[in-house]
Amino acid sequence: MERVTHHGRDTAYRTFDRGGEGPTVCFVHGSGGSKDVWKAQARLSDRFPVAALDLSGHGDSDDIDVSAGRDALDAYADDAAAVVDETGATVLCGNSLGGAVALWVALERDLALDGLVLAGTGAKLAVAEPLRDALATDFDRAIELLHGPDRLFHDAPPEYVELSRAGMRACGRAVTERDFRTCHAFDVRERLGEIAVPSLAVVGEHDALTPVEYHDYLADRIGECERATIEGAAHLAMLEQPAAFNAALAAFCSRISEGS
Repeated sequence: MERVTHHGRDTAYRTFDRGGEGPTVCFVHGSGGSKDVWKAQARLSDRFPVAALDLSGHGDSDDIDVSAGRDALDAYADDAAAVVDETGATVLCGNSLGGAVALWVALERDLALDGLVLAGTGAKLAVAEPLRDALATDFDRAIELLHGPDRLFHDAPPEYVELSRAGMRACGRAVTERDFRTCHAFDVRERLGEIAVPSLAVVGEHDALTPVEYHDYLADRIGECERATIEGAAHLAMLEQPAAFNAALAAFCSRISEGS
């Protein structure tokens, strides 16, 4: 594990590089998650270097005292930008909240990105009121809601589901609620035309949290954006169907490398 210091705090990240010559990809996890959600993407490091970070307050990264919404989103964008700078990454790949962070970095930070991968996310990320209420009052209930049918997973092995639950509990209620409330406030629908890098919107076919139409919207309104659907997966397609997810990501990275 490595760390980068910025804005008075440390952001933890891991890198994997087995000699791949493609663009370095930086992965950003979603609400209540950590860099561990990207463990299957380490297999791609023989094709291109990869890095996966913990946002502030998650995993091994320092926490911050910020309110949900724009303040938290800005802080998370600073985390991602610091790791991008440190690793030389030129492709940013985010899932859910991480996709919002990736979009915000592209819109608000002066980074020389070559590509965006927006996985299980959207230009607006409204969170249903029952989940918001449970996050405020009954964290165990919130975790169960998120692990209901076709939310985080479609048909994952039970051990994956248990690891996901444990990871969310380790992150804790306060940070996880901050994440979801930040998602709920997120809305860049009017700014998608400003995205000036090639993009890929990739979605699990059964994703009930950020459904296929969210990704159609991204593909229609970002100037150069493709959509890919991962069969047999829900919100965490990179964990549930890693081979298909990795194939879509690798094909995208190959295309942008050929075009550069």
